[in-house]
Amino acid sequence: MMTFRQLTAAAALAAVGLGLATPMASATESPQRTTESRQLTTTLQRSVDAIQKTGTVAVIAQSTGPDGRRYAATGVSDTTSGRAARVTDKFRIASSTKTFVSTVMLQLVGEGRVSLDDTVEHWLPGVVDCNGNDGNAITVRQLLNHTSGLFNYTADFPAISSVADFEADRYTTWTPQQLVGIAMRHAPDFAPGTQWEYSNTNYILAGMIVQKATGHTWQQEVTRRIIRPLGLRDTSAPDTSARIPGQHLHGYSDFGDSGPTIDVTSLNPTAAGSAGAMISTTGDLTRFFSALLGGKLLRPAQLAEMKTTVRAASLDPVWPGARYGLGLMEIPLSCGGVYYSHAGDLMGYTTRDGVSADGRRTVVLEATGDGAPDLSTEMAQNALIDTELCAGARK
Repeated sequence: MMTFRQLTAAAALAAVGLGLATPMASATESPQRTTESRQLTTTLQRSVDAIQKTGTVAVIAQSTGPDGRRYAATGVSDTTSGRAARVTDKFRIASSTKTFVSTVMLQLVGEGRVSLDDTVEHWLPGVVDCNGNDGNAITVRQLLNHTSGLFNYTADFPAISSVADFEADRYTTWTPQQLVGIAMRHAPDFAPGTQWEYSNTNYILAGMIVQKATGHTWQQEVTRRIIRPLGLRDTSAPDTSARIPGQHLHGYSDFGDSGPTIDVTSLNPTAAGSAGAMISTTGDLTRFFSALLGGKLLRPAQLAEMKTTVRAASLDPVWPGARYGLGLMEIPLSCGGVYYSHAGDLMGYTTRDGVSADGRRTVVLEATGDGAPDLSTEMAQNALIDTELCAGARK
């Protein structure tokens, strides 16, 4: 579930420790190439350190392109043990999940099983109704590109609003119907197709349509269609399991200074569902985004639909000039052109990624903790992605 960071959150627990993993130079590499590689790795590490200094607990990053892979990490994965963060650690990817779900939906479109012009009512009769909400007026496309006008259920979801509420509900199992029901208590924000506004409700409904169209849960379809074919061994779409298996980054939050900073790692993921429940690593997300933009997961017509964007002006404070496609953001680069992305924010976890239009260059980073109460954490994260992708573009 993506909040694009709660800007009023207090700074997170300061991190300690430093970890850095760099690929070994090949014996056949020229001294100049080796020197350039080391300089680029140093730049990546400095960018990671700059993010951590804004008030995060840990930051890990992977930058991948035709010239190889670079890795950097800083901070600790767990403040209790003090274990240094590693680039191979798993984490909750929050709303980066949406790109996986949109990919599955677009595969179904390519197979002729779903149409982007189908209405929500066609697939989910009576689910979007009352208080001015009308499933007959909302299409699958409008769910995927956030032009449905549906109220964002997480804006009225106590489980993520304070430390006390989180502690009370962190292990509660939520059904998609319950989450959509929260949104149905509110009138729509605008008429479908007339504006853009981010709403997690859209992707809860998308997951429900995937299940209706296939007879399988969105988790099963994401696993069958994406995770297994790409060999994403450290990626999962959990159902109700509250733990992150294997070595992972712990998340920490004080929920806007509503109480002490607590470890929020353990969480029943149904609170986020198809809007943000997945777990992955920088390496697996790199493989996924590279395959997606490289044309390995969608037919050309459906990839073109995914990359067809609308203006998303409400994202300008963080991403000036941002546009949004079908589960994919389009962000301007300082060196010209654009990159594609889908950010993810969940209490205690921030996922950022950027991939070139052809999928050949990809940057993925993860930060834990609340970060700074202003936009400095966001700006440092954006700077890392822009620096890495522009450095590649100049080669």
